[in-house]
Amino acid sequence: MVRNLLLLFLSAVLLATATGCWNRRELNTLAIAVGLGIDRAGDNYKVSVQVVNPGQAASRKGESLRSPVVLYRATGSSIMEAMRKMTKESPRNIYSSHVRVVVIGESLAREGIGDVLDFMSRDHEFRTDFYIVVARDDEASTLLSIMTSLEKIPSMELFDSLETSEKAWAPTVKVTLDKLISSLTTAGKHAVLTGIRATGDVEAGKTEKNITSLVQKSRLKSAGLAVFNGDKLVGWLDDTESKAYNYITDNVDNTVGYANCPEGGRFSVEVIRSKTIVKGKLADGAPAIDVNIRTEANLGEVACRIDLTKANSIEMLETIGEKTVKEFIEATIKRVQDQYKVDIFGFGEVFHRTQPKAWKKVRENWDEQFADLPVNVNVDIRIRRLGTINNSFLEELKN
Repeated sequence: MVRNLLLLFLSAVLLATATGCWNRRELNTLAIAVGLGIDRAGDNYKVSVQVVNPGQAASRKGESLRSPVVLYRATGSSIMEAMRKMTKESPRNIYSSHVRVVVIGESLAREGIGDVLDFMSRDHEFRTDFYIVVARDDEASTLLSIMTSLEKIPSMELFDSLETSEKAWAPTVKVTLDKLISSLTTAGKHAVLTGIRATGDVEAGKTEKNITSLVQKSRLKSAGLAVFNGDKLVGWLDDTESKAYNYITDNVDNTVGYANCPEGGRFSVEVIRSKTIVKGKLADGAPAIDVNIRTEANLGEVACRIDLTKANSIEMLETIGEKTVKEFIEATIKRVQDQYKVDIFGFGEVFHRTQPKAWKKVRENWDEQFADLPVNVNVDIRIRRLGTINNSFLEELKN
């Protein structure tokens, strides 16, 4: 009897202290944001938010054609103010926990993105797994206005294309909020962001014509890597240089490359595995870097006269491939050293780990040190497979 009374008393106490979901928000009161664009408008910020239209995003074939997303824009002296102003137009509160892509206009990126990152890192609704990109030669609001056909939600298509491009082609980099802040605050390393550009007829790309025609009027595509000095954009790398960056930073999963054959023509290889080890050292008392790249590849195309049944022919192709990769990586490092003078490759971070005592002497002027830093690039390529045939039948056709 006493035990039952005690249990009853404890239950009453627990029920009295239970508050329930005090901070819950009903789904039908929220506007789910999937894309965020931030531009500079004079001294103010112009913020664009791509919001899911839930009924249309889940619509089936045969239903009326309406946009699966809605774009809201507002201008304010701060990013938070601009987003709150959107409630003047949006019937629901903007909810940012499902943002997949943040696009920063190039003009704002050149002024500095510190305030943007401060806002996103403070706001409790933002997670850190979204991708941050730069609208190359354009405003972020323009890119978020382009309608896409393969994926109903443009921000999701952009998110997926960044992932696919990095895995299969390698000139892009997936940079999340926490990774970007880490790059900006780590001594001996500067940040990069993938550039995105709208191609074709941009105005037509903002209409439903872009998703009803066989060939899209306008598309979103990657456009190299943006180079930052601190939080300010200072220049761009092209696709080849961006691929070199990914080789150096050990960020190549799979890609395709080509090289010239000894007697004319070209051959292509598919990189199936790549591993890069970067080491810091002292050479004659000064900092130096070794970049060691080991790559495995399959032969993809052979558009030249060569006998692949001979072992020395494969060795020759491997040597040519090594020389080709080594040259464009060295050219990229040299250009960044001469033109931008900022260590985007993280050589300073590596030197800090391997030579901590020497690092203390060069830390304060590392970017100056980087501009003249000796970098030794070693490339080892192994061709594993030739495909389903050895010598190409193209030579027989010519004969």
